[in-house]
Amino acid sequence: MRVALWFLGLFGVAVALALFASGNEGSLALYWPPYRIDLSLNLFAVLLAVCFVLMYLALRGLAVLFAMPGQARQWRLRHQERVMYAALLDALSHLMAGRFIRARKAAELVIARETALTQSGEVWSEATRLRVLAHLLAAESAQALQDRPSRDGHFQQALAQSALTDAVGTRDGVQLRAVRWSLEDRDIDQALKWLGDLPAGVARRTLALRLRLKVARLAGRQDLALETARLLVKHRAFNGVAASSLLRALALEWIGATHEVDQLLALWAKLDASERALPEVATTAAGRLLRLGGDVSCALDWLLPVWQRMLAPGQGLSEEQKVFLIRVMENAFSAAGRTIDDVWLARVEAAQTADPGDPVLQYLAGVACLHLQLWGKAQQLIRQALPRLNDTGLLTRAWQVLAELAQRQGDDELAAQAWKNAAQVTLRRRV
Repeated sequence: MRVALWFLGLFGVAVALALFASGNEGSLALYWPPYRIDLSLNLFAVLLAVCFVLMYLALRGLAVLFAMPGQARQWRLRHQERVMYAALLDALSHLMAGRFIRARKAAELVIARETALTQSGEVWSEATRLRVLAHLLAAESAQALQDRPSRDGHFQQALAQSALTDAVGTRDGVQLRAVRWSLEDRDIDQALKWLGDLPAGVARRTLALRLRLKVARLAGRQDLALETARLLVKHRAFNGVAASSLLRALALEWIGATHEVDQLLALWAKLDASERALPEVATTAAGRLLRLGGDVSCALDWLLPVWQRMLAPGQGLSEEQKVFLIRVMENAFSAAGRTIDDVWLARVEAAQTADPGDPVLQYLAGVACLHLQLWGKAQQLIRQALPRLNDTGLLTRAWQVLAELAQRQGDDELAAQAWKNAAQVTLRRRV
C-alpha cells in the first residue's frame, strides 16, 4: 500500500511538472556586458536543479574526504579493541584449562596493548576496567605458579586502578581475590584484614561469607565461624541437612575449645534455641560442663530437651545419640551422688516403667539406684538389662557396676567373674 501511494505521488509530481513546462512561455535574460544571454524559464530551472545536485555532491565528497582520517582512527581503535578482547578471552581460557604461563602471557599482552593505546592519546570508556581485569588475571596465574612477587605487582596495579571512577564494580572482585590468596597462603591475619576492609554490602554476599567461614575456622574463631554459618544458612547457601550438620559441627568445635565453666556458660548463652536442641550439642555441652566441675543441675537442664525428644513418639534419637545421652546422665548422677534431683529420678522411673523392655533405660534406672545406695534394686535392674545391651561401652560399664556391687556384698568370686567379663568386652571392642 505504501509503495502504491509513493507511485501515485511520483506520477502526480511528473504530471504537474509536465503541465508547468509545456505551458510555460517565460524567458530569462542575463546581461554580462557586452553579452546578453536569453534562456527559457524551463531551461533555467533545469540548470538550477543540476547546479544544486552538483553542489550537494561536491559538499558530500568533501565531507567524506575530511572524515577519512577520523574513520581510519576509529578503525584502528576497534581493531586494537578486538585484539585485546581476544587476548583477554585467551587468558581466561588458558586459566580455566590450567595453562597458567600462557594465561599470564595473554593477560600481559592485553596490558601492553592497552598501555600503548592509551599513550597514543586514545580515550575509550572501558579501558580502566579492562586494565583491572587483565592485571587480576595475570595475578591469578602468578598465584597458581607460586610467583608471589609477580602476583603482588599485578595485584597492586589492579587495586590502584580499581579505585578509579571508570572502574566501577571491579574493586569488590579484587578484594575478594586478595582474601582467597591470603587463605591459600595460610596468612590468616592478612585474610582477616582484607575481610575487615570489605564494604558492608560486599561482606554479606555468599562468596564473602564462605571465605569468612574458612578463615574463621582456620583462625580458631569458632564464634565468628558459627555466626557466619548462620548467615549462610539464612542466605540458603546450604540445604537443610547440610546446614544442620555444619551448625552442629561448629557448635561442637566451639564447645571443645572451652576450658572454663564460665566460658562454657557464656558460650551456651550465645547459642540459638535450635542449636541447643541438637542432641549432640546438648549432650556434649553437658558432658563438658561436668568434666570442668560445673553445676550438675545446670547440666541436667541442658539435657532435658534431648531427654524429652527421646521419649516423644515419632521423634526419638538414634541409638548412638541415645547411648551418648545415657552416658552423660550417668556421669551427672555420679557427680550428684545421693543428692540426685528427685524430679529427674521420677522422670527416669516413669520412662523405665512406660518402656520396661528398653535395656538402656533399665540400665540408667539401675545406675540411679546405685548412686542412691539401693544396692539390691540396682543389681536387679542392671542384671535384667545386661543380656540386651548392644553398646560395648555400656556393656563394659554394666559388668563393672555388677563387680562393684558384688564386692560390697563380699562375694569375691562373683566380683572377679564380673571384672573378667568386663575385660573381655573391652578386648573385643578394641579388636
